[in-house]
Amino acid sequence: MRIGHGYDVHRIKAGGVLRLCGVDIECGISLIAHSDGDVAIHALIDALLGAAGMRDIGALFPDTDEKYRGANSCELLGQTVTLLRESSFEIEYADLTVIAERPKLAPYIEAMRLELAKAMKIDKSRVNVKATTEEKLGFTGKGEGIAAHAVCLLKE
Repeated sequence: MRIGHGYDVHRIKAGGVLRLCGVDIECGISLIAHSDGDVAIHALIDALLGAAGMRDIGALFPDTDEKYRGANSCELLGQTVTLLRESSFEIEYADLTVIAERPKLAPYIEAMRLELAKAMKIDKSRVNVKATTEEKLGFTGKGEGIAAHAVCLLKE
């Protein structure tokens, strides 16, 4: 077994649609990013790549490459999973924590688990998503950004 950890953060902007774990949330804010800004999936991709001993998301999907402008992060996750399977790795479990003051994410957690499981082609029971605030502390607490941590287990 191998374990990986990933972390990502993006700044918030007014307007647009917030996408987290492949789920679109209409809440009056979105994230500033080269791709769709799905901070949770970006952290998950880094965790998966780290567990496999591969380079990070920026090396695989560089923000300097125009073909990734506005890219759907679920598709990037699917490409990452294909790469892992080609290297004889299987995903055993993924656990994500999204850190955001708003919006409240509890109503979206099950849909998020389902979207991630579909993208990784694993059973939903092997994916967990949690959300927390930072009690108005730091950049996430002040509503300036959203962050995510992910850990995963890969089997060789």
